[in-house]
Amino acid sequence: MEAEVLDARSAAPAARAALDPLLSLRGIVFRPAERKILDHVDLDWNGAGVCALIGPNGAGKTVLLRTIHGLIAPHEGEVRFEGRSRPDGDLAFAGQALVFQHSSMFRGSALDNLLVVPGIAASARERRERALAMLERVGLRELAQAPALKLSGGERQRLAIARAWLMRPRLLLLDEPTASLDPSATEHVEQLIREIHADGCQVLLTSHNLGQVSRLADEVVFLHRGRVLERTPVSEFFANPRTREARQFLQGALPWHLSSPT
Repeated sequence: MEAEVLDARSAAPAARAALDPLLSLRGIVFRPAERKILDHVDLDWNGAGVCALIGPNGAGKTVLLRTIHGLIAPHEGEVRFEGRSRPDGDLAFAGQALVFQHSSMFRGSALDNLLVVPGIAASARERRERALAMLERVGLRELAQAPALKLSGGERQRLAIARAWLMRPRLLLLDEPTASLDPSATEHVEQLIREIHADGCQVLLTSHNLGQVSRLADEVVFLHRGRVLERTPVSEFFANPRTREARQFLQGALPWHLSSPT
């Protein structure tokens, strides 16, 4: 008898209390070479809706996303996902998937890049069927045998998202998911993000595209010099930002790249 392959979401701790946030950050500090990239970040997020981390370059968005995933160990503070810290020895939190701004593709076909995802099925036949179904879902079924390294930028990003989605994460982290993509490719990716969230996966993303943030996000976390200055519903943030830094950011008055806080 083949072992049953469980949806990763079904493995969520059943005992997690209703009031326990999906994601909890306490006093997160990251200061390589005495440069404070993250400066005592505190955040509780229950995973309701799509959340966007925004702010100018150098604000700490990408570093925070990688810290949430467990790829970066903070110098101070703690990250808890579903009430748990990352176990020692694990490279990242189980139940999460991270799509980088420039995701690496393996040599081989688009299909090959999905077949390497661990745990998607017990048998080779079922792995192939699930991978092909995912390619269909992201609009790449006809390119299943195409070399992944020769796909367009938009196609590669959809493939990277498909690879993450195939893992059935409970939290999907996206770092600038449409950077450098043309409008058509951007529209494809944004629709995928909506579908992933509708499928029951919580989404946390970074983006410099404020139009995209207004279209996709329900909530905004505004970072400035490694600190969380605002956290608010997206409509309220754009209509009535509370801090001077957020107002300057929306008006384009902040420098495009900020030096890290000291």
